[in-house]
Amino acid sequence: MSEATPQMRDFAERLIAHETRVNKPPGTRNPAAFSVFPVVEKLRPKLATLIGDAGFRALLSRTLARAQAEVPSLRAVQVEADGTLRGMAEFEAEADPREIAEGRVAVLAQLLGMLVAFIGEDLTLRLTREVWPKFSFKEMDSGRRQ
Repeated sequence: MSEATPQMRDFAERLIAHETRVNKPPGTRNPAAFSVFPVVEKLRPKLATLIGDAGFRALLSRTLARAQAEVPSLRAVQVEADGTLRGMAEFEAEADPREIAEGRVAVLAQLLGMLVAFIGEDLTLRLTREVWPKFSFKEMDSGRRQ
């Protein structure tokens, strides 16, 4: 299984940082501790509309399998029939904050990379722009034109 590309990892890190700044619960010091996959959860409705619930589950299952190859402690996490992630509490309890952050990046970068492979970069960027209209996509757009 291949690791996510550096571009997808950077995009994932930036989206996670943006989501963390926007939705960080008051009084939370460690942003990685408050929620492991908030970005994936925000993408879920758009993706389910685009590819259906079963398609979303399949995509998330494949994404998770690829991310588990990068971050082995993610093996405690599994995709449920409804598309939610089971084992998150165990992952958060057993992993250190750095590993949690790495797990989030690995999952999101794999998901974004698979979306680009399946539906193309333009549609993936359009989809993420709809979910995060205030996120700066300038670096992504300028990287595509080079």
